[in-house]
This record gives sequence, C-alpha cells and structure tokens, in this order.
Amino acid sequence: MPDPLFQADDEANTPLTPEEREQLIPSYITLRHELNEAEQVNIGQALRWATSRKRDVLDPDLLSALHARMFGDVWRWAGRYRTTARNIGVDAYRIPMEVRQAVDDARYWVEHETFPPDEIAVRLSHRLVAIHPFPNGNGRFSRLVGDLLARRLGRPPFSWGRADLVDAGETRARYVEALRAADAHDIRPLLLFARS
Repeated sequence: MPDPLFQADDEANTPLTPEEREQLIPSYITLRHELNEAEQVNIGQALRWATSRKRDVLDPDLLSALHARMFGDVWRWAGRYRTTARNIGVDAYRIPMEVRQAVDDARYWVEHETFPPDEIAVRLSHRLVAIHPFPNGNGRFSRLVGDLLARRLGRPPFSWGRADLVDAGETRARYVEALRAADAHDIRPLLLFARS
C-alpha cells in the first residue's frame, strides 16, 4: 500500500529517496495535505524574506539560500543540491555548473535586453525547473525565482494560472504541458500560462 504522505499525485512530481524522506523535520506530519500546508507556511516566510530588501536573484548562492528559506523548517536537505538521480532534471554532478550557466545567461539577457522582461523571467524559471537542482520543491522554487526576477525587471509577479500548483488538477496539467512545450523550445505556452 502506498504511503499517503509520499505518494505522487502525478508523474510530474519528483519522488524522494527513502533517505530524503527521513529528513522531514516536523514529527506531526503524517498526511500529504499536512506536508503541503507546512511547506506553504514556510514558503510564505521565504517570500517575506526575499522581498524585505533588494536581493540579487541572479546569484547561485542566493538561490540556494532562497530554497533553504522556502523549505528549511520542513526538510533538513532544503537549500542543498540533490545528489541522486531523478525522473527529470540533469545528472546530479552537473547541477552547480548548470545553475551557474542559467544565472549567467539570465544576466546576459537582462544586460543586453535579449528578450522582453517577462520572457527573461519565464526562461530562467523554466531553466531552473528543467535542471531540478533540489530533492523537491523545484517547481515552487523556480516560479518564485521567476516572480522575483520579474519584480526586479519592473514587472508584477506572475499569476501562474492563479492556483496552487501542488495539487491543482487541470491547472497543474496545463502548467506541465507548458513546461514540456518549453522543453521543446516553444516558450510561448509557458509565457501565456505565467500570466493566466
């Protein structure tokens, strides 16, 4: 029988290894909705931290600190790059250089106005979720990074379908479909979804 805490809602969720599951901090969490609620409270705190003063979202160290702020009250591995293979994402040994390259590319796009501001933010968000640098929370992390970069570029945060994408059914399916289009080098569906 599947564990009600860790069963995946769909194939786009990143499964945790048994060792990563053991690093859950709150002992009261036994059901998936309790985990989601605890993570959401932690993410709210991270958002307040991230927007409390000007921070350089195009800094790999800040990105790790942001993930740690987003999930550090819930998971001991928060903010640390994963070391194991996943069903999506790059090989674990490539994560540091891939994150650095994504950040460097985004810096170039900003400096040279390669794309409109929304597209720069969405492209960086897509790159980060495609890399999948952390054991879990990569979608929420990459969307928050996109929001923070959009703000830095003078744009409002994205709506991302106006739903909590952790378990939003049809909205999550549209998001995953837009990510797959971006994987195939068509960024337009993800751009439209980000502002939907």
